[in-house]
Amino acid sequence: MKPGRWSRRDSLLGLASLGASAWLPPAHAGQVEEPLADAVRGALRMSIEAAGPPNHELLPLPSRQRYARWERDLAPRLARQKSHPLEREEFLRTVWYYAVRQGLDPTLVMGVVQVESAFRKYAVSSVGARGYMQVMPFWARLIGNGDAGVLFDLNANISFGCTILRHYLDRERGDTFLALGRYNGSRGRAPYPNSVYVAMRRWAHPDA
Repeated sequence: MKPGRWSRRDSLLGLASLGASAWLPPAHAGQVEEPLADAVRGALRMSIEAAGPPNHELLPLPSRQRYARWERDLAPRLARQKSHPLEREEFLRTVWYYAVRQGLDPTLVMGVVQVESAFRKYAVSSVGARGYMQVMPFWARLIGNGDAGVLFDLNANISFGCTILRHYLDRERGDTFLALGRYNGSRGRAPYPNSVYVAMRRWAHPDA
């Protein structure tokens, strides 16, 4: 199983408990600011800085080949959310690039984006989370340049979101169910992970 992919155990933990309440939109609690060791904060900051703008030439050839098939398959499915072909291509290239760099399943990232913002670039939650992956502003201070406005930028938002999700997966030893709950600020509760698992079905592709 690839790092960060949802496992059969994750799906059973989440989907077995689906009831009426699990189909309701999860509360947008947002990530919770926690103390970070200097080494961890430095590593996360370096990850953001080293990623740079999406450049698929930096990815291994097999990943680039898988991306081409993935993009052809998903682009028509994304037309409702992103009507312009170039906008769809840019979005999918960005998601794939940052997901792969963080060892994440791009389908997982697409599921998070759908649940968090419904693919709205300038979405802002009731607690101030911003952009596609609803990144809390404190992350710009902890691991960025301090400018939370950058979280409305496509590249920055997906880069931050994937870095944070990778961090939570590492903290939870690869347990996607718990990592997703931590991402939403609802660790251990089922509605948010369940919603992401359901959303992932829409974007499922064998090359992800």
